[in-house]
Amino acid sequence: MSALASAIREKAAREGFAAVRIMAPAHDPLQAERLSHFLAEGRHGAMAWMAETAERRASPLALWQQARSAILLAQNYATDLDPLERLKDTEAGVISVYALNRDYHDVVKGKLKRIAQWLAHAAHAEVKVFVDTAPLMEKPLAQKAGLGWQGKHTNLVSRDLGSWFFIGTILTTAELPPDQPEHDHCGSCRACLDICPTNAFPAPYQLDARRCISYLTIEHDGHIGVEFRAAMGNRIYGCDDCLAVCPWNKFAVQAHEAKLAAREELKAPRLALLLGLDDARFRALFAGSPVKRTGRDRFIRNVLIAAGNSKDRSLVPSVEALLGDASPLVRAMAVWALSRLLSEAKFASLRNACLTREEDVDVRREWETA
Repeated sequence: MSALASAIREKAAREGFAAVRIMAPAHDPLQAERLSHFLAEGRHGAMAWMAETAERRASPLALWQQARSAILLAQNYATDLDPLERLKDTEAGVISVYALNRDYHDVVKGKLKRIAQWLAHAAHAEVKVFVDTAPLMEKPLAQKAGLGWQGKHTNLVSRDLGSWFFIGTILTTAELPPDQPEHDHCGSCRACLDICPTNAFPAPYQLDARRCISYLTIEHDGHIGVEFRAAMGNRIYGCDDCLAVCPWNKFAVQAHEAKLAAREELKAPRLALLLGLDDARFRALFAGSPVKRTGRDRFIRNVLIAAGNSKDRSLVPSVEALLGDASPLVRAMAVWALSRLLSEAKFASLRNACLTREEDVDVRREWETA
């Protein structure tokens, strides 16, 4: 191991990274083929940017031809919360563990920039940093670097960290000694595939984002299909099921990064409270959080689905108030939630009163089909 690589690992450890591995970027025809198949099948859903940047995603060298080394770093975010146990409190919304405090993009990128600036000066090299926002296939790179392997749920798994970590990447023109790639250790286990509420995995190591609750609650900006709503339960932002059930998590230790520690008010937020959020209060509650980027309307859409699944009739007044919301997305899900919370007779009466004045075609369809 070179002195420079050793110094990088020391810097990374001081920044709080749990692991560091290095690989030499190269074109990978298999990676390009898998991406092409994923896109051809339409499994990226409405994430058009994935197709638009497919050529650059196919290889890190297509993104930056001068790169000679890729430094992959793991930021642990494991918590003492039990993601599956949280689903039992149906009067509360469940936000994915990674989003219970500050936006990890900002937290991790700040650390990467400090390391990269030091590296640029120490090695007289060019550097670029990435945290899940550029057309860079970080998980395949991380496996080749030895940080972990892509499990059957397509996420990265580590023998030391389990599933609870973010990946940060530094590309550099400096040539560094590469580490050995990691091998697949999933074996015959299929726990992550079997637990998925919406059957989002067509086969091991394949994901159809269009069926994934994380995609539906975060990336999807339209109405969520009826076939997925009951399966969403009280998940209002993301889904941790396939990560939480992985047996390799027995080696995970609780993270020490304070900016990623769960905020108390987000651990089990009451649906009744969330249903009353207007745009200003939504922004205030989720300031600095990745949840904020979904926008208030999409978030309330998700909360209304959770309300409909809750069987909590005390929520009816809060849901009914949203029938007059400015957003058709919200109004439509308010209709669906009420169809689950009200008796058939009461819902029919409300439908007769509201349907005649509803102008949006999608909301009208909800009234007619609920």
